[in-house]
Amino acid sequence: MTSAFEIETDFPDTETKEVLISALRQYRFIAEYKAEKYSKKCETFEAKYGMNSSLFIKKFESGEIGHEDDFFDWYAAKRGLDIMTRKLKVIEGTRI
Repeated sequence: MTSAFEIETDFPDTETKEVLISALRQYRFIAEYKAEKYSKKCETFEAKYGMNSSLFIKKFESGEIGHEDDFFDWYAAKRGLDIMTRKLKVIEGTRI
């Protein structure tokens, strides 16, 4: 998919491009950091409960497993990881 964006500014295109590239780099760094934190949390829960996070999500959402505090934390970590992974893919596919 290709998208076009219009940026209204009185600044030169080169300066605008530089700002956008810098912002994407900064956000990529943040997203990578968050993804790594979420991934480590998921790995800890996977080791503790002996199942991978994708299977856990299916069981949790279908009600097959209980509602322990750990499970809510694991759910949040997995969802956070999924969101950050998607954001990183968007950033990786962006060309300015």
